[in-house]
Amino acid sequence: MSIPAYIPVLVATTAAQSLVSLAVLSPAAIAPAIAQDLQISGSMIGWWISMAYGGAMVTSLLGGNAVRRLGATRSTQIGLLLAFVGGMAMMIGTLPLALLAALITGLGYGMTNPAASHLLAKTTSPERRNLVFSIKQTGVPLGGTLAGLITPRLTQAWGWPAAIMAVALTCLVLALVLIAVRRRWDCDRDPKARMTGNPFAGLAAIWRMPRLRALSLAGFAYAAVQLSVSAFAVTMLVSDLSWSLVDAGLLLSALQVAGVIGRIGIGSLADRFFGGTATLIALGVITCLLAVLTGLLSPTWPSPLVFAILIPFGAAALGWNGVYLAELAHSSEPAQIPRVTGASLFFTYGGVLVGPPAFAALHDVIGSYTGTYALSALPALTGAAILIFARKRV
Repeated sequence: MSIPAYIPVLVATTAAQSLVSLAVLSPAAIAPAIAQDLQISGSMIGWWISMAYGGAMVTSLLGGNAVRRLGATRSTQIGLLLAFVGGMAMMIGTLPLALLAALITGLGYGMTNPAASHLLAKTTSPERRNLVFSIKQTGVPLGGTLAGLITPRLTQAWGWPAAIMAVALTCLVLALVLIAVRRRWDCDRDPKARMTGNPFAGLAAIWRMPRLRALSLAGFAYAAVQLSVSAFAVTMLVSDLSWSLVDAGLLLSALQVAGVIGRIGIGSLADRFFGGTATLIALGVITCLLAVLTGLLSPTWPSPLVFAILIPFGAAALGWNGVYLAELAHSSEPAQIPRVTGASLFFTYGGVLVGPPAFAALHDVIGSYTGTYALSALPALTGAAILIFARKRV
């Protein structure tokens, strides 16, 4: 029995997504150690995440043209190599280079999703698209899981620069492995396609279509919550709940595992029962409720109860991406999927650009991470409302 064409593509794109996500989220998992060494506030990790996703916004707009001319596999390799370069800059250990490293790593992150959507859309049938795209998007929480499990231990053993270097080298290895399949998978590339086309054409196309516009605006709101959950969970547990760095890293890993399981389950439910839009609305409402409960956490709460709130919070806040990307592909012409995906992700990455710094600023005003998490209920509810309104107008 032959292996379906989408399986090796799914494995490769999920691995690439995992590693670039690991590169982006590793500093968040060891933020207290980095902050102490650089003599900055732990909340500054929000600015690192913001810089990374600012870079991703740039390459998400250029990704469609890159996929057409260079090929989706080559674009993925470039993304991984940029993550490697960013890691090498980060480990030098100065604040200016750390911010530059965030930007470079983000440029790499933004290359991967348009490329993956192109490869998966051409090898996956529509009836299993939500599930397959959701499995691919498990790469984000898988990367976070690895960040929480590995980087705190590497930091304790050899220091945080060694942890960052290990992540960067892994990105380099996968980029080299993909050389073996690049020619075959990129057989549909157009070497004569322009790399200099209007990068904002995709944004204009999205804004003209109410369905794509609503998905993109909801993605902005949901992404602001998602990355705040990942970026500040460890710092919240250490600072507000007096947990150790290793214990907090374990919970971050558990939270990311919940995101992995959630994405697969949510994608399957969307395919079998509810459809993409209804599923996205429900996730926004659930995320809102769990954000409010997170605001009630205190050092007196037993660890199992903290897990009982944060794990489903992670599953809901991290579980929407695959269904969102599948809905984008479903709503686009096949040839336009990379461009539409990249343009819509410009909004999503914009949510990440705004969300963590806003979270950090609100923390400075409120004085607690738990209270700031409670306020993250607002963008989650706003995203759900946007989808509900757009659905009624159709």
